[in-house]
Amino acid sequence: MSFKVVFTKSYDKLERAFLKKHPDLWGRYHKTLKSLESNPFHPGLRLHALHDQYKGYYSVSINMRYRMTVDLLIQGREIILMNIGDHNEVYR
Repeated sequence: MSFKVVFTKSYDKLERAFLKKHPDLWGRYHKTLKSLESNPFHPGLRLHALHDQYKGYYSVSINMRYRMTVDLLIQGREIILMNIGDHNEVYR
């Protein structure tokens, strides 16, 4: 069973800015989204729980430099996208 990736209005704005700034990552980004939908626990995503002020959220890698933070609702099988960017942009 697949998961549903949920795009919020605030995330849509972040996504547009990210892809405008990094058009070379478009293919990798969409591959990451497809992987999230089919299996968010795939090792290539490097899914891990966050701590401190981000407790309850998870990080998923697009590549070694860029990542997304997500709210992973396993019972509802929904993945709500929260933020996208490099380490410093995502964890501020």
